[in-house]
Amino acid sequence: MTIQAQEQAVQAYERWLNSQVIDEASKNELRAIAHNESEIADRFYKELEFGTGGLRGVIGAGSNRINIYTVGKATQGLAAVLKQEHDTPSAVIAYDSRHFSPEFALEAALVLAGNGVKAYVFETLRPTPELSYAVRHLNAEAGIVITASHNPPEYNGYKVYGPDGGQITPDTAAKVIQAIGHVASFEDIRKLDRAEAEGSGLLVWIGQEIDDLYTLAVAGVSQNPGIIPEASSNYRIVFTPLHGTGNVPVRAVLRHLGFQHVDVVPEQELPDADFSTVQSPNPEEHAAFEIAIAQAKANAADLILGTDPDADRMGAVVQDDQGQYFILSGNQSGAIMVHYLLESMKNKGILPENGAIIKTIVTSEMGAAIAAAYGMTVFNTLTGFKYIGEKMTQFEKTGAFEFIFGYEESYGYLAGGYARDKDAVAAAMLIAEAGAYYKAQGKTLYEVLQELYRTYGYFAEKLETRTLKGIQGVQLIAGIMSAWRESAPSEVSGIKLSETEDFSLGLYGLPRENVLKFHLADGSWFCLRPSGTEPKIKLYFAVQGRTYEDAQAKIVALTHAVMARIDAYIEQHQK
Repeated sequence: MTIQAQEQAVQAYERWLNSQVIDEASKNELRAIAHNESEIADRFYKELEFGTGGLRGVIGAGSNRINIYTVGKATQGLAAVLKQEHDTPSAVIAYDSRHFSPEFALEAALVLAGNGVKAYVFETLRPTPELSYAVRHLNAEAGIVITASHNPPEYNGYKVYGPDGGQITPDTAAKVIQAIGHVASFEDIRKLDRAEAEGSGLLVWIGQEIDDLYTLAVAGVSQNPGIIPEASSNYRIVFTPLHGTGNVPVRAVLRHLGFQHVDVVPEQELPDADFSTVQSPNPEEHAAFEIAIAQAKANAADLILGTDPDADRMGAVVQDDQGQYFILSGNQSGAIMVHYLLESMKNKGILPENGAIIKTIVTSEMGAAIAAAYGMTVFNTLTGFKYIGEKMTQFEKTGAFEFIFGYEESYGYLAGGYARDKDAVAAAMLIAEAGAYYKAQGKTLYEVLQELYRTYGYFAEKLETRTLKGIQGVQLIAGIMSAWRESAPSEVSGIKLSETEDFSLGLYGLPRENVLKFHLADGSWFCLRPSGTEPKIKLYFAVQGRTYEDAQAKIVALTHAVMARIDAYIEQHQK
């Protein structure tokens, strides 16, 4: 950090200490770091950025932290846009189990009310996909979810949704960012107190009535509901909500469909903002399933389900041919669900000729191969479910295609049109239904996956990440992207580089995004993408082999070659 930037951070720090708006507890938190220059710099070297989806950051006092002041400022900007574009706008607010989630949700509601925007607020924690459903059901102009998804406990976030129930797109985000920029100080934030907001009808609490409708909407995606009571009589499920919002809605929809044996992991059943039983509350992390797998072994369970804190990501674990528990990747779960949906629709004679599957550019091509075999059209979007939701809304308006399923490799799935965001509740229901359906035919989900490999090819994928925190991390990630953009190798792991896709150029009519995808001559590919929500760079790898062993050998060689170059850059430039 330059001397000038350091001085600016100190000035911002002092403004907070001298502000008449900042509460005394926040000031005491800041006084405690008075002699810690690096901490002051990290908290104040910039404003917490409102990205394409909203805010996400470490909880605490400071301009580069998430707190009631940064939440209030973002909401003031959102309210300005809503008032400019609508006569009597309303918004729905939901929140998860994280630290300060209820407080941030109430702050957002009171700021909306202070600007004449009606706020519908869930009375207790709810999953993100239910917020998406509620925005559509209540005909609201916007939605807000207080969540940091699967980030560590010290984080929280603020995601904004549009009237279609999808996360706002870059164009809308740009308007909100501009409006936030016009909020010169926290004194400019208008808000009501709770009693006044409730009394004026600008703060309305919602709950069970939306829950019931949401459960019915999710259950409506079921393909073979009639078989569940009997097929599930000897089908055992272990479920972990990982201390988040999934506990009640997942159990509700499974119970609604007639699943008889659903055992919840007791240690991880209740909300816990510290996620005390796991290092990371993320079903993408294998360690998150350790307790659930132990319980499944004791109960001889057929399937393990796990959902992240805001219940928009779902992970599944199945028994392999040796009776061991095998954690499905997001790509594998997605391929199974694509196959199950399309096979079921075909068997019932309701498979549409204009059916569409939507996936992201970093998602395996296996699901696309399955979809093509059923005559479906496959669309690719940038990473982020908001782009899948945007495509769904386009289909709804034009009628050109009928949406069937959308998914991304990072454990996000959606079937049906009731929402516009990934839904772990619906995904848990679908893969549980598929498991019971195939067990009635004498097959496990693992055996179904092997059949798909034999039919469509042995696909293998891998994700690597490098976490690079702070100001230096931002610079390192930018440097890595520049190095690969400007001087990519001509071959990787002995395979010629055949094509480079630089999505910052706005390829294929997609929005510009800092993503590089490299295609090799043998059909393999890898992709470099800085995370938009975490201090890390993500690297995606995909190959297709003649056999399982061939695919595994290819993915190991490709990953090793690329990561060696990445790690060498980090080591060389890390101070």
